[in-house]
Amino acid sequence: MTQHAICATIPDAAIDTAEINIRDILTLAIEYQPMQSAIVVWDGQCDLAIALTEAYRRNLPDAIFIDFNSTAPEAVCAAFDRLVSSDLVVLIQSTSFRLNAYRIRVELFKKSLKVIEHPHLSRMPGAESVLYIESLAYDPAYFRGVGNALKARLDRAQVGVIDSDGEQLVFAAGFESAKLNVGDYRTMLNVGGQFPIGEVFTESNDLEAANGRVRIAIFGDTSFTVNKPAQPITLVISKGRVIEAIDSTPEFDQVLANIRADEGEIWVRELGLGMNRTFTQDRVVSDIGTYERMCGIHLSLGAKHGIYNKPNIRRAAARHHVDVFAVTKKVILDNEVIYQDGAWLPLHTI
Repeated sequence: MTQHAICATIPDAAIDTAEINIRDILTLAIEYQPMQSAIVVWDGQCDLAIALTEAYRRNLPDAIFIDFNSTAPEAVCAAFDRLVSSDLVVLIQSTSFRLNAYRIRVELFKKSLKVIEHPHLSRMPGAESVLYIESLAYDPAYFRGVGNALKARLDRAQVGVIDSDGEQLVFAAGFESAKLNVGDYRTMLNVGGQFPIGEVFTESNDLEAANGRVRIAIFGDTSFTVNKPAQPITLVISKGRVIEAIDSTPEFDQVLANIRADEGEIWVRELGLGMNRTFTQDRVVSDIGTYERMCGIHLSLGAKHGIYNKPNIRRAAARHHVDVFAVTKKVILDNEVIYQDGAWLPLHTI
C-alpha cells in the first residue's frame, strides 16, 4: 500500500521530515544504540499515528511493532517484560493507551527502559499534523544550550517580570530551582518522556509574591483543547491568586468556576518558558499538552503542581492545573531582558 493510501491527509514530504526528526530524537536525545532492543506500540486510529509509525519503521527496522488495538493487554505487558535496562519503548497513541491498572510510562521507567511517548495524536488532524511533525525537530545546541542558560538565569534571579504588552505580572521573591525538558537525560534517572519537547519551568519561591496583570491569548479549556478567544483575557493577580478576569469568555469562565468549586481560590503556580519554535500564538495545534511547548510564556492556574511543595497548598486537595499562554512582549529577570520579539535571546546575552 502506498503512503498516499495510508496517510491521505499527510504529504509524503512530511513523512520524510518525520523520519529525519525521529532519527535525531533517537540518536541525539535518547541516545538509542542499535544493539538495544526496541518495541513500538502503535494504533491506526488517525493519519498522524500511522505516519509516525511509518517513520519509526524506517529508523527501527529490527524493532517489534505491536498494534495496540489488535493485541491483548497481557501480550503487550509480556513483550515489555522481555526487555532489559536501556531498551526502548515507543508509544504512538491516537488517544492514550490504557492497560487496565498498568501505568505504562511509570512502570517502564521502573524497569530502567527508555520511553518515547506520542499521545493524543487524533486531536491534531490535517495541517496540525504537519506542524506536530515539524515540532519534533531536535537541535541539541539550541535546546540544551539555551535551556541550561535559562535555568541558570532563573535560579539566581531575584525578581521576574512578564511584560504583557501594556500589563505587567511581577514575581518578587525569586524562583524555585528550574526543571528542564530539553532532551538532555545524561544526568537524569529516567530517559525519555512525552514528545515534542522544549521547556524550562519553575514557580515563585513564595506563591503570594506574584502580583499584577497578565494578558492571556490562549488557554486550555475543559476538554484539554487549545482555546483562542477573539481578544486576550486580562487576569488580575493579587498575592498569587486570580481575583478577576477582564474580557473573559464563557469557556474561560467555566474553567475558573471549576477551579473555584474544587479548590476555593485560583492559584497561579507554574511559570513555563516554552522553547519549541514550531509553535507560536499564530501557529497552533489543538492538543494542549503538545502546544504547552510553545515558544513563549505559559502559566498554570489551580493548586496542582506536583514538582514543588508549598506550605500554602495541601497536595491532597489540589486538583487543577490549567495552562494559560501569555501575550508576552518581554520577559525580564533582574532588569535584564531575556525574551523579546517572540524569541529567547542568544545564548551569549543570557
